[in-house]
Amino acid sequence: MNLVFIRHGQSLWNLENKFTGWVDVGLSERGKKEAIDAGKTLLDNNFLPKACFTSYLKRSIDTADYIVDNFKKNSITFTCERKWELNERHYGGLQGLDKIETAKKYGAEQVQIWRRSFDIPPPLTKRNSKHDPNIDDLYSEIKSELPLGESLKDVVSRVKSTYQQILSLSIEKKVIVVAHGNSIRAMVKMLDKLSDEEIIKINIPTGIPLAYNISNNNIEKIGYLGDEEAISNLTKEVEMQSKIADKKG
Repeated sequence: MNLVFIRHGQSLWNLENKFTGWVDVGLSERGKKEAIDAGKTLLDNNFLPKACFTSYLKRSIDTADYIVDNFKKNSITFTCERKWELNERHYGGLQGLDKIETAKKYGAEQVQIWRRSFDIPPPLTKRNSKHDPNIDDLYSEIKSELPLGESLKDVVSRVKSTYQQILSLSIEKKVIVVAHGNSIRAMVKMLDKLSDEEIIKINIPTGIPLAYNISNNNIEKIGYLGDEEAISNLTKEVEMQSKIADKKG
């Protein structure tokens, strides 16, 4: 295997059941442990990366840092390159809102459409508002117009060039990509040749390495690495989070 994706460890807003998107929140204590465990799993599987990509968001960067530190302890070093295109889906006007309260306000069916449809974006955030990345110093070096809200289809579109770069590089060396549920789903859609209907059913668990073997002529999906029961439990947890229910998930 030469390409591994890892969704960042559980974030503080994953824990609090809020729409996060591009809001730059950190990892929970569980998320930090998931990141450390992910690094151990890679070592256990003799996956020694030579290149690493993260998003611009600290939960992705911090997860990668924990993984890198784990390799440093074993005298293995590599650097991580940041790509804004690997950011989570921008949830527009929903960012920062409690998911249950939002469902009560707009109706569970409507919120579910915003969350899990392929091509319907949520309400856009207002230009020059606190959730407008175009006025955020974090993205001051980015020349292109940044989104005010996105569907998964939009994420697939904006991640394509980075995806092609990652794919080409992984033929030459082992690559790790530490990103987010929706940016990874976007790349999985292309890797696995999934339809628009199939991808909306895919859930990416936090902190579990997802491995592929990439060659010039073939893409082979190896699957998740680690304890099968833990992988199953985390996948079910993410699936429950994707549903609107009157409880924390």
